[in-house]
Amino acid sequence: MRSVTAEAMTVLVDSSLWVHQLGRSGDPAKRSRVNALLQSGLAAWCPPIRLELWRGVTNDAERKALRQYEALIPDYEISSSVWARAVRLADRGRAAGVTTPLADLLIFACARVHRLDLAHDDDHFLQLDALDV
Repeated sequence: MRSVTAEAMTVLVDSSLWVHQLGRSGDPAKRSRVNALLQSGLAAWCPPIRLELWRGVTNDAERKALRQYEALIPDYEISSSVWARAVRLADRGRAAGVTTPLADLLIFACARVHRLDLAHDDDHFLQLDALDV
């Protein structure tokens, strides 16, 4: 009899968690969560996440870490399918009275289109999850 194991799923790590891993004053539990994903090879990101992180860089150590991560971490594309899903979510959100930042719409849509888990510390993603039916 063959045993079947579940394959671990790649996780799109939002900037709301990366900031804890990159910064010295980050929450230790959140930093550990990102570090575990990095060590397991499951951490991923996409262009809006990278841009949010680069926009917040404050020192050379953070720049160096981001450059190293760019060479190692899978970068999922913001394809036309991702854009279309983000537009649908934005439309549903507006109809429901929910306004979500553009980057979060793209990040959430990217995770769904590429069938990735999404690790975050941002309530906007909970709102998007409720809209994405």
